[in-house]
Amino acid sequence: MSGPVGSRLEGVVGPVAHGGHCVLRQEDGPVVFVRHTLPGERVVVEITEGAEGDRFWRGDAVEVLEASPDRVEAPCRFAGPGLCGGCDLQHVRLPAQRALKAGVVREQMLRLAGLEVDVEVEAVPGDVDGLRWRTRQRYVDLGDGRRGMRQHRSHEVVEIDDCLIDGRGRVSEAELHTVRGVEFSVAPGGFWQVHPGAAEVLVGTVLAGLEPQPGDRVLDLYAGVGLFARFLGEAVGRSGAVGLVEGDRTAVSHARTNLATLPGRWEAVSGDVERVLARPRGDLLSGPVDLVVLDPPRQGARRKVVREVARRTPRRIAYVACDPAALARDTAYLREAGYSLASLRALDLFPMTHHVECVALFHRD
Repeated sequence: MSGPVGSRLEGVVGPVAHGGHCVLRQEDGPVVFVRHTLPGERVVVEITEGAEGDRFWRGDAVEVLEASPDRVEAPCRFAGPGLCGGCDLQHVRLPAQRALKAGVVREQMLRLAGLEVDVEVEAVPGDVDGLRWRTRQRYVDLGDGRRGMRQHRSHEVVEIDDCLIDGRGRVSEAELHTVRGVEFSVAPGGFWQVHPGAAEVLVGTVLAGLEPQPGDRVLDLYAGVGLFARFLGEAVGRSGAVGLVEGDRTAVSHARTNLATLPGRWEAVSGDVERVLARPRGDLLSGPVDLVVLDPPRQGARRKVVREVARRTPRRIAYVACDPAALARDTAYLREAGYSLASLRALDLFPMTHHVECVALFHRD
């Protein structure tokens, strides 16, 4: 057994795990979560976090002794051990990146939800071979016009002159985004999907899965600036209704602007989703509904929100997830509440990183 931080060990890494690393199991010592490697590779690992007695350590593959056929040279010179922490998978062929992400989704759904799912991670139009897709980026200002990015799990900064996943290499703080001919107002720095193809494909997937009908009552939870609510409101028409809940007050203000021309009834409420659902204000948020969109932050909706959603007996629920572990946990709660997973789509909205966006559709049993 080797020592902790700064020490090195050699081994063959195992499967990919949630978080952009692979698992290295030692005969005598903690499990090591290793970045910059691929399943089956023999590598030299430098330990970056951990101490004697810990259950697991973290490390970087600093030397590859036996490479995977899916390994490529990273296109960005700032990607690698001890460098920029923004991209986990630049050393992996793009199709293999998607296969690894699909494996993580399958593993999380089986382990946390008890479901075997057949899923592939789909490419989305808008990037250039996995590069130049970010429409927004934050840098560390180093002064004198210089900028940098932080190392993985560190405050240390690496100076860079070009990030290969930023569109045209600059920050965009556009306040208007157009989707399906509709302009959406977004505060500078406010949340909006960073992949240029994301909004279109997510709206299309949600609408196709929910199949909204005229007269339906809809809840859009964690609604942001009202992307889904706007198109669902158009679909349910004058006889329908849409209730929107979002925690960020500024986003809700923009949502009210974005929903202003809807033909039917709608209501946009600012507040914590769990608290608003438990003590609803207004009839659009309290009674039974036909359809629900859940688009929670990384930690997921969690049990209490799922329980409140199920209490409103929607016939269909669309769950948009940026974290497969949170999706799997909430899938288990939805199954307990009487809902079945009808379909699952995984989208590569974050190429070169371990992140993946999923859209799951649930039907009431």
